[in-house]
Amino acid sequence: MTLLLRLVTALVLFVTALVTAVAAVAVHELWWGLPVTALLAAAALMAIGRGWSTRLPVAVGFAGGVAWAVPARPEGDYAIATSVRGYALLVVAFSVVLVALATLPRPRRGAVRDREDPSS
Repeated sequence: MTLLLRLVTALVLFVTALVTAVAAVAVHELWWGLPVTALLAAAALMAIGRGWSTRLPVAVGFAGGVAWAVPARPEGDYAIATSVRGYALLVVAFSVVLVALATLPRPRRGAVRDREDPSS
């Protein structure tokens, strides 16, 4: 995969996850909103490949969208209330980041050595 294609893919996934997080904030107080949000976040992480340019932008976009809604709004109220559902949404966002970081592929040491000295 070329570098340009990886960058475009990462940008599209980041923006999609950001919009998804804003939608999750909008519906998390409904009886079906939080379970659907958690299931879709888990499904997205399972469906997306384990790469730095795929899984990490999704996690950062989703957590960033939720974090954007945490501070108080100019009207004086909050988009994420200090309720069980509000804290559960924050836990879902944190879990998405944690799972994405824990499942990123580790760099291979042998590949670097092979590129440096092809005779060994």
